[in-house]
Amino acid sequence: MKKKVYIETYGCQMNVADSETVAGIMQSREYIATDNITDADVIIINTCSVRDNAEKKIWNRLDHIKSLKRKNKNLKTGIIGCMAQRVGEKFLEHPAVDFVAGPDSYRSLPDLVDENDIAPVRTEFDINETYSGIEQVKIDNNIISGFIAITRGCNNFCSYCIVPYTRGRERSLDYKDILTEVKNLREKGFKELTLLGQNVNSYYFEEGDKKVNFPNLLRMVAETAPEMRIRFTTSHPKDFSDELIETMAAYKNICNHIHLPVQSGSNKILEKMNRKYTREWYLNRIEAIRSAIPDCGISTDLFCGFSGESEEDFQQTLDLMEQVKFDLAFMFKYSVRPETYAAKHFDDDVPEEIKIDRLNRMIKLQNKISLENNKADIGKSFEVLVEGYSKRSKKMLFGRTEQNKVVIFPAQNYKAGDFVNVKIIDATSATLKSEIIN
Repeated sequence: MKKKVYIETYGCQMNVADSETVAGIMQSREYIATDNITDADVIIINTCSVRDNAEKKIWNRLDHIKSLKRKNKNLKTGIIGCMAQRVGEKFLEHPAVDFVAGPDSYRSLPDLVDENDIAPVRTEFDINETYSGIEQVKIDNNIISGFIAITRGCNNFCSYCIVPYTRGRERSLDYKDILTEVKNLREKGFKELTLLGQNVNSYYFEEGDKKVNFPNLLRMVAETAPEMRIRFTTSHPKDFSDELIETMAAYKNICNHIHLPVQSGSNKILEKMNRKYTREWYLNRIEAIRSAIPDCGISTDLFCGFSGESEEDFQQTLDLMEQVKFDLAFMFKYSVRPETYAAKHFDDDVPEEIKIDRLNRMIKLQNKISLENNKADIGKSFEVLVEGYSKRSKKMLFGRTEQNKVVIFPAQNYKAGDFVNVKIIDATSATLKSEIIN
């Protein structure tokens, strides 16, 4: 009988895509994915190191898995992903862990599981590893939206960020492999795909006379699957070009939504973060986007309490939020990540109580802005891609507009994967409520 592998994923969409790659690798060696952890012969935990809380979750989860291993002496557990790269062999000190693999070592997972004369820890970086030729295997019930990683690693070295140290240097996948995966998702009936990378804007692949940058790739993807919604994340403001904006505006199936992390509104803090752009550059990009795509949804990442952040610096962040009026923001307070430049060279000198106060003020302001933006949509019509039932009622469905806003509407006879035209009749800061337009 084939053995069963249970894959649990934490963190970003890149980790979701990586887990599907891992499922493909394991399937090629006669393992099948299961969504029941108690049925598994192998448990693989895909980890995140971006924030301290993400790592704490993993240690707590391992304590639970330890009890499963007491009941099943043959059960094997592996840790993969960014935290695996950072923590390495120290994971083996936990009784639940049998093997560890960093983001460039997933091809070795079957051998790690089978103990085929291989050390239980593989965390070597491989600048040539893009997992080309491996077909991803879906491990959840989502057959609506698919993910395709187009770059791996990062070259930006923002002073607070651990990603370059856990995922290695940036490399781009062959555009032909990406287009093959687009065709695969299209043939399987997916309605939407998202191109992924730590910085998708810096995608660049060169082969002979063929040179493909990210706008070129985006055009090819849009033309390969004209009936599918196309999204991409994450974008770096310093690389967000006019050519990319023009490409988005030119293709109807490229969604009018951009996630553009700003992190801070203070030039002093942006420079200390090594973000390589200014507040003025960021606002210029927002103006260019809205000039070419007036109905574009814009979301961002923000965090407060970075080293040296004064109240004046924080007020500049609030002011930028008021100017841009983001539809959605992911907001955090700064936590030092080991091995980063900031950890080695900057003091974590903003008191915790001030970090918490500033975070609460950011959240309060963003909730106000989100509510105002959503109320402005009342009376407007949108095409929504149905994702499933509302959490509150089986009589209601939810889906997303191309601007990535969540909409709730009567179920009627629609199902996940359908496109539905709706008119907005009410709004909260998080959700649009609508009626169906025949």
